[in-house]
Formats: sequence, C-alpha cells, structure tokens
Amino acid sequence: MARIMACSQLMPSMLLPLKQRASPYQQLMVGIVNGGFGKGRPFSSSSSSSRISMSLRAGIVGLPNVGKSTLFNAVVENGKAQAANFPFCTIEPNVGIVAVPDPRLNVLSDLSKSQRAVPASIEFVDIAGLVKGASQGEGLGNKFLSHIREVDSILQVVRCFEDNDVIHVNGKVDPKSDIDVINLELVFSDLDQIEKRMEKLKKSKGKDSQSKVKEDAERSALERIQQALMDGKPARSVTLTDFEKEAVKHLCLLTMKPVIYVANVAESDVSDPGTNPYVREVMNLATELRSGLVTVSAQVESELTELPPEERTEYLKSLGVDESGLGNLIRATYSLLGLRTYFTSGEKETKAWTILAGMTAPQAAGVIHSDFEKGFIRAETVSYDDFIAAGSLAAAREKGLLRSEGKDYVVQEGDVMLFRFNV
Repeated sequence: MARIMACSQLMPSMLLPLKQRASPYQQLMVGIVNGGFGKGRPFSSSSSSSRISMSLRAGIVGLPNVGKSTLFNAVVENGKAQAANFPFCTIEPNVGIVAVPDPRLNVLSDLSKSQRAVPASIEFVDIAGLVKGASQGEGLGNKFLSHIREVDSILQVVRCFEDNDVIHVNGKVDPKSDIDVINLELVFSDLDQIEKRMEKLKKSKGKDSQSKVKEDAERSALERIQQALMDGKPARSVTLTDFEKEAVKHLCLLTMKPVIYVANVAESDVSDPGTNPYVREVMNLATELRSGLVTVSAQVESELTELPPEERTEYLKSLGVDESGLGNLIRATYSLLGLRTYFTSGEKETKAWTILAGMTAPQAAGVIHSDFEKGFIRAETVSYDDFIAAGSLAAAREKGLLRSEGKDYVVQEGDVMLFRFNV
C-alpha cells in the first residue's frame, strides 16, 4: 500500500520542474576539509549517534554507462573494475583506497625532517548499476541496494555529456530522469523498511520503561520520516534529536545517507562546466535536495592516470584547469561528513588524522589509540600556521606558541598536536 500511495504523491513532487535559483553557477561543495583514518576502531564523540566507521566508505553509484566505473578506475590507483560499454559490467563492488591530497602534510614533514609522511585515505566502492524497479529486484537492484547500505556516503555519478558511441540505458541523456530513477528506488526501499518496522512496533510491548521510551522515540521519528518520503523528501531532511537518530539508526535508511552528485562532463566542459545545461540542471536539483555537487570529467581523470606525474600538470593547464577533479571529489566527500584534520609530526613520521568536527582533545587522541584517550593528561597544541612560522615544535614552544590544552579543548582544523597520557 505504501508503494501505491508513494507513486501518486512522490512522483509529482520529485519530477515537477524545480524552482530556478537566482545565484550564479557554483560548485555546491562544502568547505575544503582533508583527513585520514586509522583502522579497526570506530570514531566516538559526545553523541553515540555521531559515530562513523573508521574505514570510511564512499559508494560510487549511478545508472549503467554514466561513467561511474571509468571514474572509479581513475580515482583508485590500479582499479580493477571493468569499465565496458555494457550495463552491469560491475557485478560485485570493487574497492580501492585513495590517499587524500593535502599539501600541508609534506610541509610539516620537511620541517620536522620526518622519515615518512602518512596521508589520510578514503575507501571508494564501485557499486553495480541499477535500473527502474531495483527496489523490487529489477536489473541488479537487490545487490545494488544491499551494497549501498554498507557505505557512509553516496557519490551519485550523473551523465552530463553526449556521446553516440556510449549508449544510455534509457536512450537519451537526461540528468533529471537519471537522478529521479535512483532517488525513487532508494525512497521505495526506505518506505518498505519503515512499513515493516512500524508493523513490528505496533505488536511490540516494551519490557521496561526504558525500552518503551526508545520505541516511542523510534515510532515518532519513523512517522515523520515516512511522511517526508511520501512528500518526495529524503530521510536526511527530517530534523531528529540525537536520541531519535540513535533509535532509527539500525534501519540503515538509504535516504539518510549524505549525497554528492558528481556531474560527469566531456573534456571540452572541464574549464567552464557552468555553460553545460545538463550541469546547471544537476546544480538546481542538488540545491533542492540539499546535497553537494562536484563536476568532473571521468575521461580526463582516466587519461591523467596514463601520464607521468610531471606531464599531468601541463595537461591540466592545456584544458584550462589547475587541479584534477579527484582532489575536489575527495575533499567534498570528507567535508560532507563534517570531518576535520589534525596532525602529529616528529622525526619518525608526520601523519594526518581525521576526526569529527567538535571532538575534544581526549577523543582526538583516542583515534590514535584507545589508551591515549583513557590516560589523557593534556595535549601540547600549536596551529598549523604558527608551526610553519616557528619552523619546528621546539621553536614554537620557545616562542610561546605551543599551548597546553586540557580535556575540554575542541580540536581545530590543522592543529599539530603532541599528546601526554598515562596508563
């Protein structure tokens, strides 16, 4: 019943022309944030609902032949996905880990005369394409939906180029239709999840007062999310308390995941993507859906991987750009999740560590090792700019730039830190 009602209410909401914005073309990418992850342990913060996986995963999705596997191959060194001109060539998700570009890392490493510099990283997952009806098993829909539940954020590749040699699964290039197909399938999947869960909640009787409070919170949250989905809005658009977020977290709702739309353009549009009408259309949709937008050319990125490093800059300049789309894509992914970077720097190594915005010094220390958080005493801290100006940690201490921060200190972007702890 939920599916039938959704078809009548959701389709007009998502498919009617969206309001045009007066603002000029711009990339809807949140501020640049770089970071990196350790392995094996979850992040923690003051709210358990804010926890994310240490092995951050960004799923690259899209309809067949929009360029997602080509993009995956380009951003992941030695990628193994078969980017063939045929639907569903990526049967199983391919995974690759990519270093996060951050020029600050090498600067710190040189000043500290470190033996090595360890960059942050992000895990990209190339997920098999889908078609209309995926939520009911069409195409590779069931596999698509199960794999997408496992990622932290979604990069939805949208075709914004014409090429008669590359067939489009729906016969023509239509970014809005492509986005609607995927979004509708995600919405239908979430509606099914919620409907089943609500039935269980109706029959459930909390064993104790605490269980009843949690079930009531979950029920209230799901009712509001369900209505939003029926109105054509993603679950992430619904304002929830931390307690409500925790209550519905186990459902892994697909439309709760943050999304970046990746407008895949031709080489000729790289320098000025705003002149591409398809890109402008995706920009308006991204604004309406409260999502990010990054413009890349998967073909250009693919060609860059075949060039020696020294020739890549020259090639980009010939196209009228200073940086490849890879850097923007990675930074947008990290920024979308609200992450920050701090550094540790010494003779042995200089390393970038990723934390959630708002984490305190002990929590940031716990990213390195749980013992650091348990036995935290203080954090000797200096900003990146002050470290560079001083030339070393020792010089920063002599000049009074090195601060001794306690348990309540909220770590700032680019802090260089030395933790003192006792276990």
